[in-house]
This record gives sequence, structure tokens and C-alpha cells, in this order.
Amino acid sequence: MLRRLRKVLAVISIVAVTLLFFDFTGTSRHLWGWMARIQFMPALLALNLAVLIGLLITTLLLGRVYCSVVCPLGILQDTINRISIRFSSRIKRKSGRFHYTPEHRTLRIIFLILFFAGIIAGMTSIAALIAPYSAYGRIISQLGIPVYDAANNVLADIAQANDSYAFYHVEQPAFNWPLFIVAIVTLAVVGIMAWLGGRTYCNTVCPVGTILGYISKFALLRPEINTDTCNNCGRCARNCKASCIDPKAHKIDYTRCVACFDCMENCSTGALTYRLRTKTESKPNDVKHVDASRRNFISMATILAGAAAASAEDKIVDGGLAPIAEKKAPTRKSPIAPPGARSVAHLRQHCTACQLCISACPNDVLRPSAELDSFMQPVVGYERGYCRPECTECSSICPDGAIHPITAAEKSSTSIGYAVVDADSCLSVSMGESCGNCARHCPAGAISMIEVTRNGKKRTMPYVNGYCIGCGACENLCPVRPLSAIHVEGREIHTTL
Repeated sequence: MLRRLRKVLAVISIVAVTLLFFDFTGTSRHLWGWMARIQFMPALLALNLAVLIGLLITTLLLGRVYCSVVCPLGILQDTINRISIRFSSRIKRKSGRFHYTPEHRTLRIIFLILFFAGIIAGMTSIAALIAPYSAYGRIISQLGIPVYDAANNVLADIAQANDSYAFYHVEQPAFNWPLFIVAIVTLAVVGIMAWLGGRTYCNTVCPVGTILGYISKFALLRPEINTDTCNNCGRCARNCKASCIDPKAHKIDYTRCVACFDCMENCSTGALTYRLRTKTESKPNDVKHVDASRRNFISMATILAGAAAASAEDKIVDGGLAPIAEKKAPTRKSPIAPPGARSVAHLRQHCTACQLCISACPNDVLRPSAELDSFMQPVVGYERGYCRPECTECSSICPDGAIHPITAAEKSSTSIGYAVVDADSCLSVSMGESCGNCARHCPAGAISMIEVTRNGKKRTMPYVNGYCIGCGACENLCPVRPLSAIHVEGREIHTTL
């Protein structure tokens, strides 16, 4: 019964989290946005004490149910492992395919140190490489969404041919080779580990699994083996995807147990039960040694956690007639952080690189950065759209506080950048054309056309006043290609007008 309940909750959980990335209508984000906020790394970077305390209490009470019910990457591993079992022979599937293996404690601690070191150093994109929620988001946004959008557009073409509007075209996300390769490698590593060893990634690489694992050692409720009824058949160990049950010693390594209850389901004698923790039957000298190592580990993790908290598509035709060049991103002196991020430094220190905001952006303004210091984190670009003042999707969906919630009114008075004019490229200045596109479409009214004299001729030129909010409408709508004659430079620290 516990195993079935766990499966139902896990299916609901992974479907809800996945819909946050796939739903371009925004409906799911309003219903399931909280699912992203209860993930460990977003809660840690946002200093969401309510979620962190909730996870601590839940783990101390029930064990690592977070890993088997809430974490999408953990559930993905279970799915891959289940498929691998289906491909196994019937005999192997009946008898089980796992066996007990000792804990790789050194590797777990090394990956945990790398995780916190990345956060402390302000390079959260490094920590995001092994963080489970970020890894899952990267896989979905870089591999799943392009396929999903392409399938949607195929259905839209079919519907249009039959005079139906049940589907409509959506813009394909901009392709990014570095991010695509990282997503492929992440999926390959996680997939191979899950295919061959079940929860090997969770119990060797994943820092969240390590932290919650050592906390779950003291869980109030946990699976235990009754030696009086156990017949030493070993079925529990052969069906334990965490490889944490030693049938010969009748012991379970609770630092790796993910509370999946598969062992209980496969125990023919009922020797395995989920019950209140009983006293350990280890020898006194063994207990002393284990307890000392735990204290050292927990002390180290606590110090690191405290330090971390403290540092705390394209349309290529003009009117459908003549092909025109695609817009290219200018070389900006300073990157642009989305409204609500407050500053470039704040975004880089708190972003988990889950790319949920990128999936949520309806204006195709956010895309993953390929720069080393902000790798995989969102960066603003205006080649395919501009940041509309009335849109606050990214700030409402961000689970980790990297982009704080912001109202439309607050966004309209927040300057994330300023426009810069290249007179040599501007049609009004260099060619004397009556353009003024940037001035007409500026939602903040920050651009006006002034008269200048150039090469002895009177021309009009865009002039940007102090009311520019950096929305990028001027850059996006400028007819000059491939580089716009006016572009936005980001502000390191956002200002309020």
C-alpha cells in the first residue's frame, strides 16, 4: 500500500513539474508553481526557511521521501530503471537485478564539497551541474521543449489545413550548442547510471541525496528487518535500487535508502516493515566510530551550508515577400538581468540554472547564457522579441529568489538597462530616411527624434532620455539588420525611476 501511494504521488509530482516547462499558456504555472519552490536547491538559494525546515522535519520523520516523491530527477531515474527491467529477461526480472554494495562515502563528500564551493564562490552554475532539480530542468528545456514545440507546430499546420484553430504556432527556442551538449551529457550520465544501477546517481553524485541521506539516518520511521521471520532469501537486496540492503548482516544503509518500499513489496515472509526506529544492534566500538564520522560530516555540511546562505521563429521575411537577414545579438559591455533580479550579481549568486524562467518567457527574451561565469543561467536578448512592461511571468515562476516577484507597475519603473544609438548605422542619420521606429514604439516614451547636422546636412536622430527602462523594444523593432542601430546595455544594479 505504501509503495502504491508513493508511486501515485511521484507520478503527480513529475507531471506537475514537467508541465511548468511545457505549458506555454501559463495555466500550469499558476497551479503548480509551488512544486518548483519546494525543491531543495531553489529553497536553499532563496533562503526559504519554511521549505528547508519542512524538508528537514519530513526527512527526520519519514526518511528520504523527498527523493522518491518530490525530486523529478529521482523519479526520472526510477522510470528509466523500470524500463531497463522490462528489457531484462523474465528470470532476471523475477529474481531481481541488484545487490548490496558498500557506500562510496569519499565520492559523496567530494561532490558535496564541490556543490557548496560553487555556491560560496558565487558560481551557482557549477553547483547546478549536479543539483537534481537543475539537471532535470536542463534536460527538459534543452531536449524536451524543442521536440514538444515542433510537434505542436506540425499539429497546427494540420489543423490550419482543415480550417481548425485547435492548435497555433509557437516560436521554436533558439538553439544553443553548449547547453544542448551539457543536457545530452547530463541525460546520458543519469540515464546510464539509472539503467545499470538504479539510484547510483542519487547515492554517489547528488549533493541533495547526500545531505538528506545523512539526516535520514536518524529518521523516526524507516524500513527494518525482523531477523526472526527473515529466511535469508535475499530478494529484498536484489530488488533494492539503492543497493543499500545487506541481507547477510540484516542491515540497511539508511543514508542511501530512498524510502521506495520496493523491498517490502518483494519480501515473501513480511520480515521487512516500515516502523518506528529501534535501537541499533551494533557493537559499542562500532557505534562510537560511526557516530564520530557522522558528527564530523554533519558539522562540515552545516558550516558549508551556513557559508552558502551568507554569501547569499524567427521571421526571416519582410511581409512574406523578400528574405531579410536575421537579427544578431550585439556585443554588450554589460549583460542584462531580467526585471526582479535586482542586479547581475544577485542573479548569478541565486540562480539554480533550472531554466524554468526561460521556458515561461512568452516574449522569447530569455535564453541560457553560454558564458563561463553565468553558464546555463538566463540572460536577456532582444533578437526575437522585447521585454513587454506588462509581463511578469519570469518573476512569478522563479523558485529560488534569483528573480523576485514584481508587479507590472514596479516593472514599468525599473530600469534594467539603457539604450545606446549607433549613428553610423541609423537610417535617419546615415541615409536621411524618415524612420523613427524606435521612438514610435518605445513603451516608456524615453526616445524622441531630435534634429542634428551631419556632413552639412540636417538629419533627425534618436535621443534617449533618463526614462529608459531597457525593455529592448527599440532594439528589437529597429529595421537595421543584422545588428540594430540602437541596442541596450545592461545595468549591473537595477535602478528605480
